[in-house]
Amino acid sequence: MQSTIRCLTAVLALTLLALPARAAEREELTLVLDWFLNPDHAPIVIAQERGFFADAGLEVTLQEPADPSNPPKLVATGKADLAVSYQPNLHMQIDQGLPLVRVGTLVATPLNTVITLQDSQIDSLADLEGKTVGYSVGGFEETMLQVMLTEAGIDPNSVEMVNVNFALSQSLLSGRVDAIVGGFRNFEVNQLALEGAEARVFYPEAHGVPAYDELIFIAHRDRVDDARLRRFLNAIERGTQYLINHPEKSWDIFREDRPDVQNALNERAFPDTIPRFALRPAALDTARYQQFATFLAQHDTIDEVPPVTQYAVELPPLNASATP
Repeated sequence: MQSTIRCLTAVLALTLLALPARAAEREELTLVLDWFLNPDHAPIVIAQERGFFADAGLEVTLQEPADPSNPPKLVATGKADLAVSYQPNLHMQIDQGLPLVRVGTLVATPLNTVITLQDSQIDSLADLEGKTVGYSVGGFEETMLQVMLTEAGIDPNSVEMVNVNFALSQSLLSGRVDAIVGGFRNFEVNQLALEGAEARVFYPEAHGVPAYDELIFIAHRDRVDDARLRRFLNAIERGTQYLINHPEKSWDIFREDRPDVQNALNERAFPDTIPRFALRPAALDTARYQQFATFLAQHDTIDEVPPVTQYAVELPPLNASATP
């Protein structure tokens, strides 16, 4: 009996000793978000909280940027391993010479929209002629609106663009502008509803703009051979699968010990965002990226259309030696 107890005690001691060793063996990886934590990042949080990153041998540190323009710069200068960014922005950053590459997809559909209020006199995009449209960030949003207006048969120059910084919903509710461009269909629509206003939404992919990935994971071009990146994406895929299978439980996990996300807007946005996540984060639709780059060049948003292989890759599956 004493021999059995001694044996069990020894096994327990060895197990306890092994636990911190395994933790120490995890490789660190820094991920910079595109903005403050919100439901767009749910697969990342689920992968963290459910231990999927740990299973992949990773210790992932999440950082919220002080400035949303910083994440690509941090990756480009080697100060972060990965960042959440936007496909339209990536094309423009490549055009500017930044050494970035898309390695995965987080949100696989556009979220961007043009929004007016249901009780306005704007029933179609053509009704925006002579009106004001608020925006937060120039560049792609301006191109998107111009294409949508042209497709509706009106001159984009007949619409006045007003920079409202990040007060999109507030500027629309206050009557400062007649419409907004850049409002997300999972956030601003819900934000307006919480204020008692019903949104009328115009989707870019239904009005002349090719479909694209809204949120992507970007890395430095020289680091695409880093096995940590594929392990990270495998964990994100597990997180997405868990979200789809357990949406209510996932919301509980997402909000637990995070008072900043515990509000009515995030609670409404969370289920609306789940269908938008990439089911295969590592997969790359090369033809779609080529089509979108060509679209941006045709509308003078970028100067050249480089080969997709220069700025977007599908990382190969892990081999046995690369698995933690």
